[in-house]
Parts: sequence; C-alpha cells; structure tokens
Amino acid sequence: MERSGPALRPSGLLAAFSAVVLATGALLATAPAAGAADADLARNGGFEAGLDGWSCSGGSGAVVSTPVHGGSSALKATPAGSDNARCSQTVTVKPDSAYTLSAWVQGSYVYLGASGTGTTDVSTWTQSAGAYKQLTTTFRTGPSTTSVTVYTHGWYGTPAYYADDLTLVGPGGAPVTVPATPTGLRAGTATASSVPLSWTASAGATGYRVYRNGTKILDTTGTSVTATGLAASSAYSFQVTAVNAAGESAKSGAVSATTAAGGGGGGDAGLPAHALVGYLHSSFANGSGYTRMADVPDSWDVINLAFGEPTSVTSGDIRFSLCPVAECPGVETEAEFKAAIKAKQAAGKKVLISIGGQNGQVQLASTAARDTFVTSVSKIIDTYGLDGLDIDFEGHSLSLATGDTDFRSPTTPVIVNLISAVKTLKAKYGDDFVLTMAPETFFVQLGYQYYGSGPWGGQDPRAGAYLPVIHALRDDLTLLHVQDYNSGSIMGLDNQYHSMGGADFHIAMTDMLLTGFPVAGDQSRVFPALRPEQVAFGLPASTQAGNGHTSPAEVTKALNCLTKKTDCGTYQTHGTWSGLRGLMTWSINWDRFNNWEFSKNFDAYFGG
Repeated sequence: MERSGPALRPSGLLAAFSAVVLATGALLATAPAAGAADADLARNGGFEAGLDGWSCSGGSGAVVSTPVHGGSSALKATPAGSDNARCSQTVTVKPDSAYTLSAWVQGSYVYLGASGTGTTDVSTWTQSAGAYKQLTTTFRTGPSTTSVTVYTHGWYGTPAYYADDLTLVGPGGAPVTVPATPTGLRAGTATASSVPLSWTASAGATGYRVYRNGTKILDTTGTSVTATGLAASSAYSFQVTAVNAAGESAKSGAVSATTAAGGGGGGDAGLPAHALVGYLHSSFANGSGYTRMADVPDSWDVINLAFGEPTSVTSGDIRFSLCPVAECPGVETEAEFKAAIKAKQAAGKKVLISIGGQNGQVQLASTAARDTFVTSVSKIIDTYGLDGLDIDFEGHSLSLATGDTDFRSPTTPVIVNLISAVKTLKAKYGDDFVLTMAPETFFVQLGYQYYGSGPWGGQDPRAGAYLPVIHALRDDLTLLHVQDYNSGSIMGLDNQYHSMGGADFHIAMTDMLLTGFPVAGDQSRVFPALRPEQVAFGLPASTQAGNGHTSPAEVTKALNCLTKKTDCGTYQTHGTWSGLRGLMTWSINWDRFNNWEFSKNFDAYFGG
C-alpha cells in the first residue's frame, strides 16, 4: 500500500520474480534411457485433434495449420494482459518412475514444464526461437504420485508462441482404482461456529469429501478443512471419503466434536460477524485528501492507521505521528485525534496501528531490532489507546534465506524475530488484542507454486515469505486480508492462472486460504486452511487507489460464490463459507474520494 502519490502503483514483485527466473532458466537434464515398457503418454501432443485433452488459460489457445513442426496442426497460444497463455493436460503416471518431457516450440520466452510430480517440479524455456526448437526436461515421480500436469506457456506482453509434437515418455500408470478409505480423521479446537478437521492422505486420491452427520458438506483437494456454519454448544459427527476418477471410497471412521458456547471463537476479538476494514491515511496526504478520524463513517468496523514506519530499515524502531499541517491543512489536533479514537471504540469499532506500507520497509534481522520493535509498537498502542496491530510488510521486509524451505519451521532471522515480536505483543495485551495482516498475493498465494529461492536457488526469495508468519501466528490471528490488487496473475487450486479485476480472482485467491494448499507443490507440506472468520479479501476502493479495482457487481459475485456457492463462474470453490469475515480496502480516504461506493456496496450486501 503506497504512502504517497495520487494512487497505488504496482509493486512489481512478479515482474522482479520473473526476471530472476528468466535469468536463471532451467538446466536441460540428460534424458534417461527409455525402458521397454515406456510409451508416449501425452494425449494429442501433435494437436491433430484440435485442443482435445488440453486446457488453455483465458481461452488463449487455438490450433493452426502453419507453422507446424510435424503433421498438419500445431498449438498457437497468445498471452494477453496478465495472462501468459498456459496450456496444460493431466497425465496418469507410475509412482517412483523416470519421465522425459519434450516439445517443439517457436517464439519468445516459451516454457515447457511439469507440476505435481511429487518430487521436484521441472521446467525449461527458450528465450528466442525464430524457428521450431526442441525443449526437453526430465523428472522422477514421487512414491505416491499417480498423475502429473504437463504444460507450456509464454510470458506476459510477448507475442503468440507455437508448440507441437509434445511427448511425455515413461512407464504408463496403473489403471485407476478407487482410493483407500482415509484414516487418522481428527478434530481440532472448535469455535462456536466451526470445527477444524484433518486426516491422513490416501494413495491415489485426487480429492476428498467431508460429511457432517452423514450429509456431504464440501469437497477439497487437501487433507484439512474447517467445517463452518455450525450452531454453538452443539455436537456433530464428521466423516471423510477419498475420491478419484474411479469413484469414491467408503467413509472413514467418525469423529465427534462439540462447538463452543456463544461468541465468535478464538481470535475473534469482538468483531461483528461481517466486518469492513479500511486504511486511514493519518500520517500523510495524497491525491485522495485527508480524512479526520471523527469523520470516518460508522460503516468501518476496523480502522487501520497508515502508517507506523521505522527510523531505518533494520532498526525495528517504529514511529507514528499525525500528518503535518503543511501537508494536511485539515488535520485535527492530537487531542482531537485521541478523543475520536475513543469515540470509535465506544461505538464498537477497532482502531489499529498498521506497520509498513510501500515505503515502510521493516527487517527485524537481529534480536535487538526485535526487542526495539516490541517496545516502540507498544508505545504507539499505549499513546493512542489502540486495539491492536496490523502487519503490512511489503517490498523487501520479508525474505527467506537460502535453505529455509519449510514454512512450518522457519529459520530466517527476519521471519523468526517477527513471529517472536508479535507473540510478545499478544501476550502483553491479552486475548482482546486485535492482530491483522495485509500481505500481497506474491507473499502468500504464489507460495502454491514457489517458496523462497527454491531447491536450487535462483527464485525470488520473497515468494511465499508470509506463509511461515501466518502459520506460526494462526492461533493469535484475528484477520488476514490479502491484497487482491497490484498483482500479476496467480495460479489457483485449479492449476489455472487468475487475473485481478473480476470476481474470479477474489474467488480463487480466497478459496486457497479457506481450503489450504501444498506449498511449492509439496504434498507433504500443506499450508492448512484458515477459519473463515479469520479471512477477508482486500480491494482498491476506486480506480485511482490501485490496479485491480473491482466493480461493485463483481465484488457481489465474489461474495455470493464464497458464502453461498452461487455466481461462481468457471472457478469451482472447495467449500461454502457463510462465516467469511468480510472485506478490506485501500483506503477509507479513497472511498470517500469515490463517493463511498465501496462501503455502500458492503453495507447493502451485509445489511449494514
């Protein structure tokens, strides 16, 4: 979120990441010798049957008769906007086996790869191929891998590319059979309206179905979900089945759970069932104009003061002060500001200090910086009588060290020290302390594909870097509202890329948080689902506020899909979450500039 200027500018994180990837490339591995039982497993790899067997993002793919490498047809795929023209198919394979993937391609920045291998996903690319050029890479499947996804794609802003004669050579997979019944079903700590569930993965399963009191309530691809929409002080019985193309397993043994009595559950901190969160430009001015705390409408349930910023990147010393009169002629006095905060709190609103923003880079690289962070943030909270803390670390604040590959046990100092500092603040202020986070998609959902610098290095070490922070603090976290804006295209759980600006993007990105996902494709390292009452999604309040503005009609579609499973479009969610907490926007000031369009739509939807 940008501190100054007329609007939010794109952070450029995805562009930076792609530059690193392009610079690094992928090594062409020596192909293993084909065995006697090896065969070409790719379906319609020469595109002689049109796009049969293939799925291309955004309708980007077509079959052409020229130029071709072999036969009479080839694939032509055209990147457009933030879509990179990814064409893919899923192939049945044999566990713990070697495969060689090849294709002939023509064009600039053409990629060939395989995901879901169960070991290390692979890709290779060519920077420029004026005539057809063969790309080849190899991989080995994991011990329980029965299918992989092979794909080609181009790059943003480049012309169409061509692909032909794609082959995947290796042993064919065994005929698909119904997976085994899941085991190890267990229930976590229940809230008044939800129960977290988890179980052991079943070999050969492509998904799971969760049953409550014998009735199916949701489908998921992960091994953990949160059953929501439950009544307080009530007993429930849950079972789970495993599914794949061959059918559905028998139901697992049942597990019983009883919801808590009343209230919103852990981390609720007194928020309404559906909350509207906004950032208030309190320490600076920009093109949206200054808004006094007393003039913030009652629509806003959580008001984040933007921003607390460090004296230097690594000091940990966070400072906050009201906008200078010269910059903000209408600014209130500090006494008026404090009185207005108390009035908001008396009306049931929460007021937090937001740390970071685009200009507020914070790196707690030492324990001294960690301790200074705790002391200085405490001083701000105490001085203004605030309800808690919003973490809005952007840019280079969070970055994973080489070799730090497991989000469940991070070792990078800036990550470890931030977690420790926030836990200290939570312990100091108690259960009513409100903790929210506003990461960008680069730091969260991109972690489905990439995590840190990768197994060989060369990736952007910031990819997915918020995941260990969110995971370690999930029991203390009141609300996560990812910035679904200023983002490039991000792959969802359907393994398709989704672009900001419409309902589809918010549906796909939020579904990932509420379903959980394997980090960097590793099924042994699944980021567990958050509770729906912990999740909102963030949007710009106006076209001037940031890239990715979404019209009220599209926002309504996204809410309908996530909370009612209607208006879902092409993306199918893995559940229905009536308890989704709400929306966040950058910013209250920009919403005022835009005649309160964003907050009026929220109030109309939730009956505010």
